[in-house]
Amino acid sequence: MTGPDPAIVRDVVRRALLEDGARTDITTNAIVPPDLQARGVFLAKSRCVLAGLDCAREVFAELDTRVILTGRRGDGDLCENGDEIADVRGPAAALLSGERTALNLLQQLSGIATLTRTVVDAAAGGIAVLDTRKTHPGLRALEKYAVRCGGGRNHRSGLHDGVLIKDNHVRIAGGIVQAVRRMRAATPLPIEVEAQSLADVDAALEAGADVIMLDNLDDDQIAEAIARIARRAIVEISGGITLDRIARLARLGADEVSVGALTHSAPAADISLELTLDRR
Repeated sequence: MTGPDPAIVRDVVRRALLEDGARTDITTNAIVPPDLQARGVFLAKSRCVLAGLDCAREVFAELDTRVILTGRRGDGDLCENGDEIADVRGPAAALLSGERTALNLLQQLSGIATLTRTVVDAAAGGIAVLDTRKTHPGLRALEKYAVRCGGGRNHRSGLHDGVLIKDNHVRIAGGIVQAVRRMRAATPLPIEVEAQSLADVDAALEAGADVIMLDNLDDDQIAEAIARIARRAIVEISGGITLDRIARLARLGADEVSVGALTHSAPAADISLELTLDRR
């Protein structure tokens, strides 16, 4: 699986370290001699899917290039409570000052990967699970990577690389047909249209949409919409997606389901870093 751009990882890490004041750590700088060495282990404290190990490695590399982080598990691996994820060794000051930033990134990204794996497992191969743009500002590339670690697929990465005509676009354009017509004149990209009713589905079909997103429709409406579409467009389902519901949706014949909760509501994974003096 392709990881995030290293330049983006570096930028996120540098901003996070600056935010935390890691280079001016009052407590560590006062009590930890600069030549003191330590070692540690990242531990999974609950079942989780790992994501973000390179982010943790970059945190320590930014603070001190002598720190060595060695993964025992890899991104995308399922870890059980008590599993040792990675070893870290180097100057104690760098390990202490970078600990929280490394854990914040590792826990958040692993939480997204874990929730994604849960949803993908519930879908049981019957429907592709996609993320959305409902990501934390500045962290989209990392959070979408975490979705991939969990077995999900990425929707468009931003407004620049995919077409999605939503309800407000339709209102401003004067209708679905008008909006699609303008898009056809502007780009060769596939055109996706959000449909909030069966009437919207009919309009999207008339306009020749390539993808129709069924937004916040109930199961009966979705079944009727899929019958009307009759494979003339890719069908995506969005809104009100729960684990209990996704198995039912997978049986209705849609192609994709997009779940904003993968990134905006995933609980952080429980991971700790246990440090000790390195007396070697």
